[in-house]
Amino acid sequence: MDNGRHGKARSAKHGAINWPGTLLGGRPRSRADLLYHLRSRAAHELWLVIVDASASTRRHGALTDAKGLLAQLFDDAYRQRARMALLTASGQAPTWQVQGLKAAKGLTGWLSRLGAGGGTPLLAALSEAGQWLQARRQRYPAEQQRLLVITDGRLKDIAGLPLLDCPGLLVDIERGPIKLGRATQLARELNLDYRHIDSVSS
Repeated sequence: MDNGRHGKARSAKHGAINWPGTLLGGRPRSRADLLYHLRSRAAHELWLVIVDASASTRRHGALTDAKGLLAQLFDDAYRQRARMALLTASGQAPTWQVQGLKAAKGLTGWLSRLGAGGGTPLLAALSEAGQWLQARRQRYPAEQQRLLVITDGRLKDIAGLPLLDCPGLLVDIERGPIKLGRATQLARELNLDYRHIDSVSS
């Protein structure tokens, strides 16, 4: 993530570590890479997470590792009182799990039940998320929004992607001997930072 615009400039020098913000900036390699929470924030933070849980994400433990990353994110968001929106893309259509509520411990139960299957309605999820974010900005113009997309990028076509206008990160969970490598292009088209799951969770 562009720390010049969205990261360390808004971070305190010490105190409670902002793990979601740190992770979305990439794997911290030194203490200087850690972000800290300001004691008083001018605006609430919203974390919009889109999870691709299509059948292809079952391969090579990809979704399992993604669930580990999500568990850390949910726990930190709960303790830091961030608001959470969660949209899953699997089956025939995307499904909202929560929309702009304070992160709750109930998300842990949902995560334990999360399984992969069906098609990949990721484009529909991105389009729906874009409309939702736009409407939310009108209601909460000072809210700091961040986007996390978790996907293996295995889409037949990425034409017609929405303009989300939201800083964030795409975590690529594609694994296996034959990789299509489409997640990098998807991140570029969405103007999101790109990381592979192995570089985030290792």
